[in-house]
Order: sequence, then C-alpha cells, then structure tokens
Amino acid sequence: MSAEVTLHDNIHHDLSADCQHCFGLCCVALPYAKSADFAFDKDGGTPCRNLQSNYQCSIHKDLREKGFRGCSAYECFGAGQKVSQITYEGKDWRNSPETAKPIHPELRTTFEKIEKLTRLSKERLLTLQVDEHRAEVNEWLLKTSELVRAQARHPKLPKKVSRGSVLIGAKLKGLDLRGANLRGALLIAADLRNADLRMTDFIGADMRDADLSGADLTGSIFLTQAQVNATNGDSNTKLPLSLRIPAHWK
Repeated sequence: MSAEVTLHDNIHHDLSADCQHCFGLCCVALPYAKSADFAFDKDGGTPCRNLQSNYQCSIHKDLREKGFRGCSAYECFGAGQKVSQITYEGKDWRNSPETAKPIHPELRTTFEKIEKLTRLSKERLLTLQVDEHRAEVNEWLLKTSELVRAQARHPKLPKKVSRGSVLIGAKLKGLDLRGANLRGALLIAADLRNADLRMTDFIGADMRDADLSGADLTGSIFLTQAQVNATNGDSNTKLPLSLRIPAHWK
C-alpha cells in the first residue's frame, strides 16, 4: 500500500463521524425547533430525549421515519470524536465534573426562587406567568434526570420502555430497567414484579394498579407518594427512603 493511499485513508477517517467514540455532543449541544426536520423542540445544551446512557441514539435506524430528517443528514466531519477523545481526553460530560457543569447551585437557586413565589399575596399570584416558571423548572428536572440515570450506564433497555411509552398491562416482570426514562409513561396495571428500577425517572408516570411486588426502586427519581399509593406491592418491594409503604400492600 502506497504512502498516498495510507494518507488518504487516514484523512478520510479523521473527517468522518465516528459516533462510537463520541459522547453524543451533537445530540446535546445543538438546538433545533419542531419542523419537517425535527419532531420536537430542543434547546442547546439539553440532551435529546432519544440519547441513551451509552451516548447512542435509540432511534438511529428509524430517524427519518420518526421525524428526524435533520439528524439523518447531519455530519460533524469527525469533530465529535476529536473533541470527545482529544480535547476532553476521553472524559465524558456525564461523569466528569470538570467537563460537565455542576447543576447543584442552579437547582438551589431555582428552588429558592419558587419558594419565594409561594409566599406572594393572592393578588400577586394571579399575575404570575405559570407556564414560564414551569418551563424553567422542567429544564432543571430534565438535566437532573440525565445525570442521575447516566449512573446506571444501562446500554440495552427494551425499545418499548421509554419516555411517554404506553405500557398498559405490559409484562415487565424481572426486567433490568435501571436508568430508564419513564417520564409520562402509562404503566397502568403493568407487571413490574421483581423488576430492577433503580435510578429510573418516574415523573408524571401513571402507575395505577401496577404491580411492584419485589421490585427495587432504590434511587429512583421524581417518584411521589401518590404514585406509590396507586400501585400494588409487598414487603419485598424496595422504595426510596422518602416514601412509605402503603397500608394496602401485602
């Protein structure tokens, strides 16, 4: 093989996207608006909801069919893997505090801001733009979810288990669902017996009559007492310390 061919191959590789060695930078840094090219809005700096904990896209094979023609056409020309592996020396933004901006100060500031609003007079409360405050809080909830769930590092969650998924009566017994995003999912009467649900996001999930017998929900986030009260479980179910076992459980 000639030196010219070798040089050509090296240049071609360096200028082509290598997603296996990238930390999903284009799926986080770039903003986009709902349009013919993108199925929903996303702010810059916010991870796409389709980005998995292993930095791979959960719908990569079906991007165009799912409404993401813009993603299927995008090419970083090798910038992603170079920034990930050279600029940041292989230290990913989820687990390296020196590359991922800590969010604790921002969370505290947002909490204190909302707390002050709750102390306003009834007249002032009626003038608040609730949607704006909800959107601000939601941004931090999403970032918190990403950071927590990333710790599970689960690479092969079932495709049907995702944000907003319809899992009514689903047979999920004994499955390893660590770090799953079940935000807004319909889990009505789902069989979650002995499932591993550690570090799973349950915000807004409908869990009426779901069976949590023997399930491990240790470290799960945004799970409320009201959600737990609507489920069934037993003495072997493990809940976050902030929640109590409902009286009707076995």
